[in-house]
Amino acid sequence: DRTILNKVNLDLYDGENLVVLGRSGSGKSVLIKCIVGLLRPDCGDITVLSYHVPTLSAKELNELRLQVGFSFQGSALYDSMTIRQNLEFPLKRNLRITDRSELNEKVMMALKEVGLENTVDMNPAELSGGMKKRIGIARTLILKPKIMLYDEPTSGLDPVTAAEINELIVQVRDKYNTASIIITHDISCARQVSNRIEALIN
Repeated sequence: DRTILNKVNLDLYDGENLVVLGRSGSGKSVLIKCIVGLLRPDCGDITVLSYHVPTLSAKELNELRLQVGFSFQGSALYDSMTIRQNLEFPLKRNLRITDRSELNEKVMMALKEVGLENTVDMNPAELSGGMKKRIGIARTLILKPKIMLYDEPTSGLDPVTAAEINELIVQVRDKYNTASIIITHDISCARQVSNRIEALIN
């Protein structure tokens, strides 16, 4: 019975960090799930990298998702896998890479980008919340996406660690020239990472 994301209109430009700011329950996470086709809107248009998302087939959705990195609020690491295995998973599943030396090179490069090479053989349970966030971003970057989506990247982090994650988001934009949407209710995050801010009001 509740209307969410009514009359939302967003454009995302090359190489920018667009922050979508809103209080809890305003539909921020629903928005990015719609962008990658995890949820289908009742009406309206969503076009991402020339794909009209609401009408995509499963095959076309997979093609799109290979170009859009999704950094989940809870990092979404597999607890039963080491950090190496977590980062290898998208390479094997999506890019069909099986060569051990190539896998190792890509994993270590991704970990170096987030400053956590020493965690490669650790398990997620051994990491702090901030380290898990970094590993989650590394796993997303490993596929070299054109667009990054961050869902509450600083949620549950202390101010110092949150600032470090914000700095990493800026570094990712500058190094990879990605366009990013950052979903947050954290004003400090919005100030530190944004080129532009849009507010969701419900």
